This record gives sequence, C-alpha cells and structure tokens, in this order.
Amino acid sequence: MTTLPRPSTDLSAAEARRIALRAQGFLGAPDRRSGVRGVLRHLGAVQLDTISVLARSHELIPYARLGAVGRATVEDAYWKSGSEPPRAFEYWSHAACLLPVEEWPHFAFRRRAYRARPHWNHDLPDGAYDRVVEQLRAQGPLTATDLGGAKRTSEWWDWSGAKVAVERALMYGEVVCVERRGWKRVYDLAERAIPHTLLHDELDDAECLRRLVRLAGRSLGVGTRADLADYHRLKGDQVDAVIADSGLVPVAVEGWSKPAWADPEALATPPRGRHRTTLLSPFDSLVWERARTERVFGFTHRLEAYVPKQKRVHGYFAMPVLAGGRLVGRVDPAREGRTLVAKQLTLDGPKAVPAVAQALVEAAGWVDCTDVRVERVEPPELREPLTRELSRALA
Repeated sequence: MTTLPRPSTDLSAAEARRIALRAQGFLGAPDRRSGVRGVLRHLGAVQLDTISVLARSHELIPYARLGAVGRATVEDAYWKSGSEPPRAFEYWSHAACLLPVEEWPHFAFRRRAYRARPHWNHDLPDGAYDRVVEQLRAQGPLTATDLGGAKRTSEWWDWSGAKVAVERALMYGEVVCVERRGWKRVYDLAERAIPHTLLHDELDDAECLRRLVRLAGRSLGVGTRADLADYHRLKGDQVDAVIADSGLVPVAVEGWSKPAWADPEALATPPRGRHRTTLLSPFDSLVWERARTERVFGFTHRLEAYVPKQKRVHGYFAMPVLAGGRLVGRVDPAREGRTLVAKQLTLDGPKAVPAVAQALVEAAGWVDCTDVRVERVEPPELREPLTRELSRALA
C-alpha cells in the first residue's frame, strides 16, 4: 500500500475553486498579448470535435477566455501558416486534441505504446502504409481524399485502406496533421513539419509522464489523482509512479474526500481579479471531468448530443454559463440567419438572469448575430425578467 505524503497546505473549497478558475484562464486579466497560442500553451490541450453549433469547440475555447477573438485568427494560431512549421499538432491526449508543438517529445510514450499495440479496429491492407508514406514524401501535404479516398462506402466508420494507413502513421508519429481544410485533416511527414530539435522519441516513459502530470497540475491548479490522470488520459498507476517527482505539492481541500495535489506557483499567489462571464463549450477543459465539475462547482454537466432526443434534459449542445466563478445555467444554442436562438435555457435562479443575458449577447456578437431569441426557459417564471434583460443589452 502506497503511503501518501502529508498535505503541505489546507485549502477551503472556495480557494480551490478560484485556483482552478485562474489556472484555466477564467479569473484575472486575460493575456491578450500571447493570444490564442498563449491559451493553448496555458491549457496544454484543446479538444477537437466535429460538432459545430455556434462554432467548433476549438474556437469556443479561446473565445471563452479572450472574448471576441477573430475566428480566422484562431485557425492561424493553431495550424501551419505558409512556410512556417505548425504551432500545434493533433494527437490523442484527453481525447483528440490540439497540443502545443513544444510538447511533441513528451508524447513519445504514447507513440511507442501505439506502435506496440497488437490489434486495431481497422484492418491495414498489405503495402498501404508504405504507399501512403511515399505518396506524402513525393506529393505532400495531402488530405485522405488526395491519398486515394477517406472511405470505402458512405458509412462514416468504413475507412479506406489509405485512411487507415495515414491515421496509423499519425498515431505512430511518422505523419502529422498540419492544417484543416473544410475540417479535413491535411497530412504531411513529421520530418518536414515538426521542428528538428523537437522531432525525437528520446525521452523515456517516466520523463514523459512526469512532464504531463506536471502540466496537468499546472493547467488544473489543484486536482485529485483522478483529475490529474484524466487531463491527458493517463492511467492511475502512471500518475502514482511519477507524482512524487512531478513538482506538485500535496494539499487537503475542504469537502474533497480524496487527496489532492496543487501547482506550487498557484499556491504562491492568491487568485484575484475579474471573473469571466461566458458560454462554455461542453468540451472545455474546465468541465472535462464530470466528477470534478460536481466537486468544484456543485454542477452536474453531461453532453446530450449522443442521447436520443426524447431523453435529453438540457438540449443537444447545452453550454454551461460561467459567471462570478460559478456555473449558473445552461444554454442550448442554434443560429437562424443572424439570430442566435436559445432553444432551451436553464437558469439556477433569478440572480443568474443578468449574467446569462450578457453571455448570450456577447456570443451573438461574436458569431455576427444581431438578435437573440429565447424559446424555452426553465423555470418559466424567469422568462419575463430574462426578456427584459436581453432587450436592455441589445438596445
């Protein structure tokens, strides 16, 4: 049985929440000079997803922290620009994520694990892997369509041999995604795209894991073993093996039943400043882990996009509303022309009304909408005050 170190600091639940908010970029003045790239470096990972309602999730992440940053600016900050090397690379972290290109060496442990994997969900036709690599060498960068077609049939899962091969090459680290065109990955050889000083797998697993646990602690501010593991989808025993040498310090948090670790820099300076008021992507790293979200915010969050429509409670893409350091409601949005539609809006109480109205109006302006329409409000008695607040904000 592992003996845990004694906590060096006791934190109240409110202190832990503020530390977490600052670590995620929602408390204090945003670092606008470093922009979207700074957000990516600060978070360590930005999740990708195909769903686009107001915008795709990787666009919503910097918007939530920086405000109405241009969407073209977001794309340019992530992917390759002209002859420049990529600023980020796509890989499996918490899920499919954008990661700072500087962290390429620290995912060597995962690349090695994929290369050693005994089986895959898709069969790889003989010779397909080498053909794809040689085609990229001669003609790249290319999409899966350029390589011979992404799918064999119309079924989304029925990948072609070329798609299977290039995705496996990406997982092995021989290929990277250098940009997106119409949401299609554009692939190139890692030897061309990744800066030479970073293109290596020299770090052993322990060093990679120490770095990722340290990064998770910095990005979370404070977290349990499960929180730290979930951030980059590590195993619990991988965290256990390196936590003592990660630089994180043990703390006790009021109301948390499990031991926790904190970023020492987060403990050194009390978190102060203005709280962001904003809509959050359901894929935002602030709310990635349901148990942590309930523990930190007392808020139960679940993405219902993959839940049958008749069983949804809060809507297809319900976005939590952050205000005053609390999660105060949910909005299931849509767009009709230049109108942002709140198909379903759930408020935690009357005090949430001004913040939710502000968040809706700001989001509408960001996606070039000039009006906001609310369809369903829970509880219904808050519809009238919300309508008045929206009218005032839009005037």
